[in-house]
Amino acid sequence: MSETIELAQLEAEEKMGKAVEVVRDDMAAIRTGRAHPAMFNKLMVDYYGAPTPLQQLASFTVQDARTVLITPFDKGAMSGIEKVLREGDLGLNPSNDGHAIRIVMPQLTEERRKEYIKLARTKGEDAKVSVRNVRRATMDTISKAVKDGEIGEDEGARSEKEIEALTRKFVDQIDEVLKLKEAELLEV
Repeated sequence: MSETIELAQLEAEEKMGKAVEVVRDDMAAIRTGRAHPAMFNKLMVDYYGAPTPLQQLASFTVQDARTVLITPFDKGAMSGIEKVLREGDLGLNPSNDGHAIRIVMPQLTEERRKEYIKLARTKGEDAKVSVRNVRRATMDTISKAVKDGEIGEDEGARSEKEIEALTRKFVDQIDEVLKLKEAELLEV
């Protein structure tokens, strides 16, 4: 196998793996009926003029299935954190006692669950599109190598089959992540 094709396949596998990681992160940020710190991963707080991830500004304590206590390391960040939580798309109503911010997760309505499932499916489809784009770019590289005479047609066909198998593997992983998230959202 030519070095160009080998590198293209390794790069494709790496990029497809990253697409799966991104969808896992996205799914963790989608709220379910239970409280967990990962739902705050994507929130950015304006901290002294710089957008800063909420995870870097506070510690999180899950007190029970529906309550999260967020304790800022710097009390000056309290209002910014509270503002981001209130205005975010998580539908939260934080309460501030001066030392920490308490969030009681509201029960998910059937309508809200359906919205979250729709959002999860959209994110899953975006990840699949990303994987397919990597496949297409790799297939183009293989076709070009065959056309330029770098590799033979048999080797090109074998490489294309390997990329198809790799694509199927990562699309199946994305489907599995999506299926788990849907089951979690439908759980009452």
